[in-house]
Amino acid sequence: MQCTWPQNDEQMLAYHDTEWGTPAHDDKKHFEFLVLDCFQAGLSWKTILHRRKHFKKAFAGFDVKKVAKFDEKKVEELMQNEGIIRNKLKITGTIKNARAFLEIQNEFGSFDAYIWQFTGHKTIVTRVKSSSEIRATSPESDAMSAALKKRGFTFVGSTICYAYMQAAGMINDHLVSCTRYRDLTKK
Repeated sequence: MQCTWPQNDEQMLAYHDTEWGTPAHDDKKHFEFLVLDCFQAGLSWKTILHRRKHFKKAFAGFDVKKVAKFDEKKVEELMQNEGIIRNKLKITGTIKNARAFLEIQNEFGSFDAYIWQFTGHKTIVTRVKSSSEIRATSPESDAMSAALKKRGFTFVGSTICYAYMQAAGMINDHLVSCTRYRDLTKK
């Protein structure tokens, strides 16, 4: 048995089975999740996941240093890219977030060292029995959202932060009946 949200979508199932809820400690992966979650705002995860390879190419392989240097010419180029979500606010927000991300790396040594503080440097295991029990926000995502906004990030509301925390394994929201729940709680 597994979580029901991937339904029968091949990419969603692969993401669920190999990534979602797995603790991430690599800054490049953190930046990737921030980019994708920024673009997810107001859209479905399926929409973003099916365009992931296009986002990776458009945003320099999720190289935060390169994205932080994107200029107006690059923004206009991205606005013509049919493979991604062509939302100028989200594109410029991603560039702004890359710059803020670099500032956190400089201050804390890594983004990972900074971001995991919101869960006490451990995964929060929610032990949900049905999808209807999965929350959209938490006190931890509220705190993360406020802190990131204070540091200049955009598209980091509490709901987006909660989705990010799920993706990065900071929160384990796999159903207790899901094999991934058991795999991840054994570690």
